[in-house]
This record gives sequence, C-alpha cells and structure tokens, in this order.
Amino acid sequence: MTQPFYNDQAYIAEGFHLDEDFTEQTARLAFFKINSYKLSLLKSSFRQTRQELKQSLKETLFNYTDPAIILADTGFFGGEYEN
Repeated sequence: MTQPFYNDQAYIAEGFHLDEDFTEQTARLAFFKINSYKLSLLKSSFRQTRQELKQSLKETLFNYTDPAIILADTGFFGGEYEN
C-alpha cells in the first residue's frame, strides 16, 4: 500500500493566496468607506449620511482585533498538523 503524497508547497501557496485575497478585499472596502466619508465632508448634500458614515467607520475600521483571532480564523494553527 502506498502512502499518499502531500504537496506542501501547493498547500502553503493556496493558504497564502486565500489570506492575501481576504486582505485585499478588506483593504478595498476600507478605502471605499473612507472615500465616502471624505465626499460627505465636501458636499453639504450628504449631511444626513455623514453621521451614518462616521458611525460605520468607528464600528468597523477603528476597532482592535487580536492577531490570534485572525490567525485562528484563517486556519493558521490547524494547518501545522498536516506537515
């Protein structure tokens, strides 16, 4: 009976790709939120939504997340068992 061959390089590359994609999407969302808020500061017609945007920025971008939680969510700790 033959042992299965694990391609560690492909596994690591796939994990890196998923983490990189998540980081890119999060950064893009943050960029859009900040630009929306900047636009609301320039245009008086966005006065009503300015408070909503400010609250959204406070709740989503200015909060601290423990790095261990992010690593656990991305499966960093569980991946070592396969090597």
